[in-house]
This record gives sequence, structure tokens and C-alpha cells, in this order.
Amino acid sequence: MGVVEDLAVAAEAYRAGDWRAAFDATAGHDLAQLDLDALERAGVAGYLVGEMDEAVRCLTEAFHRQSAAGDAVGAARSALTMALTLNTTGRSTIGMGWVARAERILDEIDDDVVERGWVLLHQMYQHLAQHDYEQAHRCAVEYTTVGRRFRDADLVALGLSSQGRFLLATGEVPAGLQLFDEAMVAVAAGECSPVVAGNVYCTMIEGCQELGDLGRAADWTAALTRWCDQQPGLVPFVGQCAVHRAQMLRAHGAFTDALAELDQAARRYSRAGNPEPIALVMRERGDVLSVLGDFDGARSSYESAAAGGCDPQPGQALLWLAQGRAEAAMATLRRLLDAPTGPVERSRLLPAAVVVCCATDQLEEATAAAEELTRLAASFGCPAVLARAAGARGRVALVTGRPADAAAEAHEAMRLWLAGDAAYDVALARVLLGRALRALGDEESAARELGTARAELSRLGATPDLRDLDALAGSALPGGLSEREAQVLRLVAAGKSNSEIAADLVLSHKTVARHLSNIFTKLDVGSRTAAAAFAHQHHLV
Repeated sequence: MGVVEDLAVAAEAYRAGDWRAAFDATAGHDLAQLDLDALERAGVAGYLVGEMDEAVRCLTEAFHRQSAAGDAVGAARSALTMALTLNTTGRSTIGMGWVARAERILDEIDDDVVERGWVLLHQMYQHLAQHDYEQAHRCAVEYTTVGRRFRDADLVALGLSSQGRFLLATGEVPAGLQLFDEAMVAVAAGECSPVVAGNVYCTMIEGCQELGDLGRAADWTAALTRWCDQQPGLVPFVGQCAVHRAQMLRAHGAFTDALAELDQAARRYSRAGNPEPIALVMRERGDVLSVLGDFDGARSSYESAAAGGCDPQPGQALLWLAQGRAEAAMATLRRLLDAPTGPVERSRLLPAAVVVCCATDQLEEATAAAEELTRLAASFGCPAVLARAAGARGRVALVTGRPADAAAEAHEAMRLWLAGDAAYDVALARVLLGRALRALGDEESAARELGTARAELSRLGATPDLRDLDALAGSALPGGLSEREAQVLRLVAAGKSNSEIAADLVLSHKTVARHLSNIFTKLDVGSRTAAAAFAHQHHLV
């Protein structure tokens, strides 16, 4: 076919969303043979199929033609399109150079044009890179206003989704989610360009994943998957889509399938020439491998994540705890919680902090963390965060000698996780419930819950949790003693003083004294000698 026929084929394929066909129809022609519209379509199609060198070549040619023709606004628009494609593929240094070029052009124009709004979008990215979130939010509000004034659906959708992320970061969760939903209307209606639609999808799914709004994350991940599947040859966004699918599979306990999606995501990011997001893939991979008991693989994945600039916490701290490095886990979580972090980030850290604090008998800190998480969950209103808060309260109640409260909280956590089809978290809530029922003396009900939990954890392949559960099943302790109280009692029976017990178990003197008081109360004894006699009679030593 000739140039005219090829351009017609390219235009039709572009309208149909067949980016590979649109790109291939013009790829063999000299750029001088393409009109301006064909150049711009070829540039965008090249970006969407991962042919960035050709995309840059086409968009650069479009820019120079518009500049030569005296079309300043068109040249600025081409420069900003170039910047958007470069910034979303990890080439932000070059991209911001094109933004500066667009700003210089627009400074010479008196007219109020929509391109000024697009400059504000890129200025927002600059503020984000400098961690100036207040100025970034201001830019998002301003360019959303510009988009509305010029009826630019792309700019409005990007603005609403960006504002939504900022509101989530400051804890204004219902307002942030409302903006997400509004942005989603334009994307779902097909009002946005493919480049913008993909960015909006991923921005909103990331926000909901961080927040723990599994319902929205699942719906939008499914929509993003369909959107990607409908566009043959699409390269950008498919890697991120695979990450989001992996996150949902992990939430539902499909760990092996989640690993397969993560591996696919890494390959797609590499193919797109965008290695930076692979660090996030490695963090997610570490979290999954930890649950499956591949601690060496998890450690390696977390190290790769950190090397790539993605913080592997709190998953890495929980790995350290599982490996017996409780002090390292506690020190890291304390550092992170003492640092200035936003409400959503704290809601990710606090459940892990409760686990580590309870394991190390830092009960005051555990209680404070559970209470803060409860306040955040109430303000967020998201079922997954509410479930984590109930589980945290239940864990604290159990280790502080309130098994009835622990059972009630475990029931609530299990109810919320069941509604979200979160199989692994349901199993962990059952374990908590079983431990609480055992402490209440209801062995038959405890055995039922623990047995159900064991079957589910076995099905999921959660090896470390199975080991812990097996140890728990063989440790039905007399007198309603907790595992830690039994440890203290064994040392009392061995003739150890409070100071020696504190040193052996790495506890404070105050904590040892509290455990002894609880032991005396539960066993109805009044002396260390009587407590030691109980330990010998019940074969604890």
C-alpha cells in the first residue's frame, strides 16, 4: 500500500484502540511523508506499544513543525505530550526539560489556554519529587479547575484522582474516595485518552490498595484488566495491572497465583524499559514468600526492593520476628512510627507493630498502637482496616489476660474478613479465636476453630503459621496460663529470681512482676513455692 492508504489504516486502527496496527502502518514511512495528525497519532501509538524511541522521534518532529509554522500553542501541547510520555516511563529528567520548553513558549502567549493546566500537572510531579505535598495538592486543585473551564476530560480526571490521593494521605478518606469515584465516571465512559485513562486507573488502585479498600481495589483492578485486554499490543500499564492482580490474589489467599502475576509484572516492566517499578514488585514478592515460609527468598526480595528505592517495611520487620530477630523488628517499627508519616501509612504499620509488641511483651506500646489503629479505622470506614483494628485489639486483649474480650474481637475480625473473601486473614482470626476460647476453658470450641484454621492454612500453604499452630495445639496449658506465663513459671520453678527471669526472657522487671501476679491469681496460690509445686504437678518442668 501507499502512504495515503497506510495513513488511513493507521487512523482507523488508532480509533479502534489497536495500537500495534496503528504504529506498524506508519513505522516504515519517512516522517516527512506524515501529516501533523499522523505524527501525533504515531507518537502516542509508539508509546502505547513500548516503542519509545520512535514515539519520541514522532513527537519531536510534530513539535518542530508546529514551531516552524508559528503555532506556539500547538508546539507547547506537543512538548507537554512528550513530557507526559517520558515522565510515565521513568525518564522524568528529560520529561521536565520538555515541560520547561513548554513553559517558555507559553510565557510569550497572553491568551488563556488549557496548556497552562498541563504545565501545572507537571509542576505537581516536581513538588511530589521534593516531598512538598502541600504545593503538589495546590497544583492539583488548580489544574482541575483549568480542566473544567476548558472541558478537558483528561485534565479533570487526572486532577480528581490526584486530589483523591492527597486527601487519603491526610486521612480525609471518605472525601478522597468520592473524588476517585468521580474520576472513574469519566474513565469508564470512555471520555479520557488511553494514556490518561491508564494513569487514572493505576493511581486510584494504588490508593485503594494502600488504604485497604479491597472492594474498590478489586472492582477497579478487574476493570483495568478488561481495559488492557481490549487494546492489542498495549505495553504501558499492563505491568502495573499484573501487580494489582497479584495484590488481589494475595488478599484472597491465592499465593502461588500471586507470585506468577508478580513475575509477569517484572517481565513487562523490563520490556517497557521502565525498571523502577520492579522494586515494588520485589516488596510484594517478599510479602508473599514470607507467608509461604520461603524466608531466604523473602529476604532476597526485600533487599532488592530496598536497593530499588522501595521501603520493604513492615513486611521485612515481620520476617525478622519470624526468624527470631524480635529486637531488630521492634527497633525498625519504632523508628517508622516515630517518623512523620501520614494516616494511611500508619494504618499499614500499626498492625505489624501490635504483633511485634505483643511478641516482645511491650504491652503498653501494643495497647497504644491498637488504640491508634482503631481511631484510624473508624475515620476511614474501610472494612479491611476495621478488621485489622479488631484483630489488633483481640491480640492485645489475649496477652493482657482478657480472653473474653479477645474472643469478641476475633469474631468481629473474622466477620469482616469473611465479607471480603480474605481466606488467609480469616484463618488467622480463627487462630486468635481458638486461643481465646482455650484461655476461657472452652476446649471443645477452641479445638473446632483451631482445626478449621489448620485446614485452611494447609490449603493456602502458609507453612510458618502452620508450625505455630501445631506448637499451639500441643501446648494446652493448665490453669488458663498464657504461653509467656508458662515460660515465667518454668523459670520460677527452676529457682530463678525476678532479675534472672527478666534477663533470660529479655523483659523488664515490671513485666516479670505483672506476669507473676497474673500467675498467682490464675493458679490461686500465694507464693513462689506453691506456684513451683503447681508447675511440677502439671509437668510444666
